[in-house]
Amino acid sequence: MTATAADGPLTPRQTERRRGILRAATALAARGGYEAVQMREVAEGAQVALGTLYRYFPSKVHLLVAVMREQLERLHEQVRRRPPAGPDPAARVAEALTAAFQALQREPRLAEAMVRALSFADRSVGSEVDEVTQVTGAIVLTAARLPGPPTADQQAALRVVGHTWHATLLVWLSGRASLAEVRADLHTAARLLAPAPAPAAPPAAPATALLPAPATALLPAPADRPELQPVPPPASGPSPAEG
Repeated sequence: MTATAADGPLTPRQTERRRGILRAATALAARGGYEAVQMREVAEGAQVALGTLYRYFPSKVHLLVAVMREQLERLHEQVRRRPPAGPDPAARVAEALTAAFQALQREPRLAEAMVRALSFADRSVGSEVDEVTQVTGAIVLTAARLPGPPTADQQAALRVVGHTWHATLLVWLSGRASLAEVRADLHTAARLLAPAPAPAAPPAAPATALLPAPATALLPAPADRPELQPVPPPASGPSPAEG
């Protein structure tokens, strides 16, 4: 758990020290990726003691997940200042997240370091991962510009879009998806924000179907009714009494 979560709000001096640590880690990651971020070198770059660094961030994973949160907060601020202009929530969300991918394209080693840290995070990094998830959801919600508070279905859709963004970021960084495929996946997930169409009402029954059936309709069909057989005439010849 980071110093912020464990010790309460930071003082201005501590906040500035934390920012310096994040800047140093970001610079190392941008130059050499995940492996380049060594805690001792981060401490030297931030001009803090190694023990001080560990009080703020107990591990490299904690540190790089915090870097990711900071990067996402900057993206959120950009979305607030320059909201996407798509015609509907799905288009606006896809536009904002695609722009984020294009920004990460310019710093692929930094993106790789942040995503690897996120994938390595265990329960000890749970609060930091939750913060990343919350900022991602805030970006999606700000970009969507829904006409009202999100419904339960839309809240679920927001979570799915965030998960899709993180997953597509991972496959893109590993070279298993192009930017065009990422954009298509984001558009598909973002369409979940559209309200589901109301189910069509069943067609009304014709008025004649509401009338009582005629009496003849209650009789069995001709093929099912037994036919009356004619009675044969009496046989000719003397009767038994005359014999």
